[in-house]
Amino acid sequence: MFEQPIPTLRRNGDAVIILDQTVLPFRTQTLALRTLPAAAHAIRSMQVRGAPLIGATAAYGVALALAHEGSEDPSLERALQLLGATRPTAVNLHWALARMARVLRPLAPAARAAAAWAEAEAIRADDAASCDAIGRHGLALIAAIAARRPGPVTLMTHCNAGWLATCGAGTALAPIYAAQAAGIEVEVLVSETRPRNQGLLTAWELRAAGVPHTLIADNAAGLLLMRGKADMVITGADRVASNGDSANKVGTYLKALAARAAGLPFYIAAPHSTLEFNCPDGATIPIEDRGAEEVCVVRGMREDGAIADLRLAPAGTRALNPAFDITPAGLITGIITERGVTAANALAELYPEHAR
Repeated sequence: MFEQPIPTLRRNGDAVIILDQTVLPFRTQTLALRTLPAAAHAIRSMQVRGAPLIGATAAYGVALALAHEGSEDPSLERALQLLGATRPTAVNLHWALARMARVLRPLAPAARAAAAWAEAEAIRADDAASCDAIGRHGLALIAAIAARRPGPVTLMTHCNAGWLATCGAGTALAPIYAAQAAGIEVEVLVSETRPRNQGLLTAWELRAAGVPHTLIADNAAGLLLMRGKADMVITGADRVASNGDSANKVGTYLKALAARAAGLPFYIAAPHSTLEFNCPDGATIPIEDRGAEEVCVVRGMREDGAIADLRLAPAGTRALNPAFDITPAGLITGIITERGVTAANALAELYPEHAR
């Protein structure tokens, strides 16, 4: 099983230690979450990010609430409500909270605190195992390309769906790490992913792992795909509807369109916690609006090593900032899950227990 170089989330007594992703890739630091509000803030402010990691953090947030605020019904319900309101698009958040609620509500209050820690840990371990399985199934796709011709297999990705975004190897990056471990030569084209620049986190991960990669401007992706500079595109997802429509970081849809025009495969990598069979299609997925400030301000490192925010546009500039977009199932070659690779519109065949 893949071992994270730095745990993204771990328990330390009655506290939870997270890797603060708001200062990456410039600085590596951890934070201790000791209260329910601190856990909610970590999710909302993107100190933790990535759909699977958000879900696991929410589960640990419930455990923090019961450990520090009591285990009676009002404390439990307050925790579920507060955490559920932090991020609207990533369904893993609501999946994890629903799982915690199913386990904890029937229990006597005296038994809830210990059960909450145990269930949060089970969610963390489940995600790590799912990531490993996604890596194995995605490896087969990369290996098939490598077998057809010499030279490295070049993949394009968007946002960050590596170990920083999960409790394990990642989703979209897990097959890349698996290919590297199998001795297959790979290269990665890493999209910046503005305005949050999460592509920089992917570059940070790949650099540390020794995977060859090149950072590209988001808008260069279409040209590079048109000219055959990549063999396939693979991204993560924050919510996948029952028909296969997928929500991911804004800009994913454009890459899917460009890949289709270029005749290149486009894959989504997502664990079962990202699949929402009660959601019929992408039109019903809520899209988070994170406000204008993220578009108008960029964070970077000064020459003296200090992290600073730089204003790109004058104060008061109007800007739209949808955090996600929807890629229709018809543009997705396949979805890589822990159970295997399937056509986007055939998820129920892999998960018959959810078929209606």
